[in-house]
Amino acid sequence: MMHEREEEEEEEEAWLQLRPVEPLPSQCCGSGCSPCVFDLYDRDLARWEAARASKDRSLLRGKESPNFPSKLSPETFLAFRISAMDKLTQDTYRMRFALPGSSQLGLRPGQHLILRYIQCYQTGLMSRYVESLRAGDTAFWRGPFGNFFYKPNQYGELLMLASGTGLAPMVPLLHSVTDNAEDETFVTLVGCFKTFEGIYLKTFLQEQARFWNVRTFFVLSQENSPEQLPWSYREKTRFGRLGQDLIEELVGSCRRKPFALVCGSAEFTKDMARCLLRAGLAEDSYFLF
Repeated sequence: MMHEREEEEEEEEAWLQLRPVEPLPSQCCGSGCSPCVFDLYDRDLARWEAARASKDRSLLRGKESPNFPSKLSPETFLAFRISAMDKLTQDTYRMRFALPGSSQLGLRPGQHLILRYIQCYQTGLMSRYVESLRAGDTAFWRGPFGNFFYKPNQYGELLMLASGTGLAPMVPLLHSVTDNAEDETFVTLVGCFKTFEGIYLKTFLQEQARFWNVRTFFVLSQENSPEQLPWSYREKTRFGRLGQDLIEELVGSCRRKPFALVCGSAEFTKDMARCLLRAGLAEDSYFLF
């Protein structure tokens, strides 16, 4: 009996060691990302409880998704060193991260990573942390995430509606189209910014607009004078906000049936979805990042 009790205690101790560790509050970035580290904990805890009830430890071994490269994980933050950091506008930075050896990140156009910040600020703003980073610092990322997967020539035309930093996911998608000589997808990109100075990646966007299948437009909410803009921007810049009338004009001017991509604030995304529906696009004809 004593021997059986010892075995039971050893078994219980072994299961307790396998129990997932609940994350600390500081491990949650607080940005509402999905899945959150607490979502992953709840999933792993449920898996552990089911395995313990059936005494089957094999249930604890999850299968690795083939969509995720081995060096990236949607569950675990990995450290990447910042190799360069450039200030593009007053409130926009571009960071470059070094990859070990000859490895590749493995992100597909349309996917994204989640950044974890490791410092707390009184204001609680993520932007304060990003602004404090410098070349040589380390940042922690996990992913990839994202349910939009682009295939060459999948759509007749991509109508990209981006507000502020919402331009970021459009860049690799645009690259994917223009880097592929066999991809004949038309692209209409609309970037919404407060001011002309606030438009980042101007050189890149100008270069992309030289391709036969790419058009770029800009909407400036805090300017109203075309005379103050460079000549190359005057014909393709509107003032005010991107609303129903302009959306209908853009959809009507597309050279082929468009598939819309929308990225920006929650309010911007909601407004654009409503405008696109009123402009005649079905819910399966647009994607909201």
